[in-house]
Amino acid sequence: MYFFYRLFSAAAMIFLAPYYLLRGWRRGESAQAFRQRLGSAPAEIAAKASQAAASGANAIWIHAVSVGEVLAAKPIVDGLRTRFPQRPIFVSTTTETGQRLARERLANADGVFYFPLDWVVPVRRALRAIRPSTVIVMETEIWPNFLREAKRSNVPVIFANARISPKSFARFKRWEFLVGPFFAETIEDAALFLPQTPEDATRLGAMGAAPPQMEIIGNLKYDAEPPAMSPFAVWLQQQIREQERWPVIVAGSIVAGEEDAVIAAYDMVQRQWRHTLLILAPRKPDRFEAAAKLSAEGGWKVLRRSRLDLSLPLDEDVDVLLLDSIGELAALYSFADVTFVGGSLVASGGHNILEPAWFSRPPVFGTSMENFQDMADQFLDGRASVQVASAQSLGKVWIQLIENSALRDAMGKSALAIAERNRGTAKRSLDRIVPLIDRAAKGPTA
Repeated sequence: MYFFYRLFSAAAMIFLAPYYLLRGWRRGESAQAFRQRLGSAPAEIAAKASQAAASGANAIWIHAVSVGEVLAAKPIVDGLRTRFPQRPIFVSTTTETGQRLARERLANADGVFYFPLDWVVPVRRALRAIRPSTVIVMETEIWPNFLREAKRSNVPVIFANARISPKSFARFKRWEFLVGPFFAETIEDAALFLPQTPEDATRLGAMGAAPPQMEIIGNLKYDAEPPAMSPFAVWLQQQIREQERWPVIVAGSIVAGEEDAVIAAYDMVQRQWRHTLLILAPRKPDRFEAAAKLSAEGGWKVLRRSRLDLSLPLDEDVDVLLLDSIGELAALYSFADVTFVGGSLVASGGHNILEPAWFSRPPVFGTSMENFQDMADQFLDGRASVQVASAQSLGKVWIQLIENSALRDAMGKSALAIAERNRGTAKRSLDRIVPLIDRAAKGPTA
């Protein structure tokens, strides 16, 4: 089966290579990004890796697909830097937004680059350039060619914060008769899985992971630190205070299909409090323009973050401040009166609700939370959040929380307590990862 996968992936490259080249061009990625996807590591990274390998301190390679995985990787990167000061730590991402955030947030990493496409040639080129002693994949992005080539090179691959969503598992079960044996063979090439929950471990076991390969650890996202206030956040907080803007709504990680619902709920709040400010943060850059247009079509005055001059005061007539930037959302929850975490009113699986909780703000979210189900259940059971099913119910919940400050404060305290109570996953993960790195071979063979 693996032989056929290799043939298929090689044939697919004929079509995928032009696709990634065109997509990168449309998104403004450099030509270097495309070369990295074909396995060509940046020269400075390759040089650091070569120098480290010559001294017997081969690199540690951490792969974080996008924004969420990058944030979850930070305590691992920081912990490994403390434990292995002589080894370079390189981080790869799949998305351009993840790439930008990794460069901004992962100060202890020695380099950031794009993960190679899962074709034998790019994978081998990347492994030869990075020469890792160990690869740590955040969550569960399983690439058969990468796993096979890493194992052949004597490089253990660890899946940290491993998760299999109900949707992904249902898709696997639907095609298990065809791909089951191949998945089991592929998973055998991994050295270790550190699942978030017992449910994730059960799903991984059904897909072929053996019990010795797994240890339930918890969710690394609980160990992330609240971000520092950026100059923009400091400026905005000052403007809100001076202009007495109230209430402030922060709706973050909004995905396609949710903008209309958020704007409709905002309209309900505006009818009672004319000085309401909505901070609207689309999840992906390709929704910035659409979100701005939809907000304007709703009759609101919209201002984009990218067009702000921080030396000037905020226009008091602005109704919607569109956050068309990366990495600035989390800190803005600190001065929100009410919140909404998107990707949850449509069938998208939800997003991280810990960001408002860090600042004692109760997260409000929709019914699609499959990707964060354990977290959502804890918050709902602890009366630390509210789940809504429509624009109307979202507006009603916002109004209720704005009117009832005692309820809002009590829920916010419960949210912070849950976030604090679940910390410690990073230490448990490092306790399992560090011995594997210590035992790992010095690097891949040629």
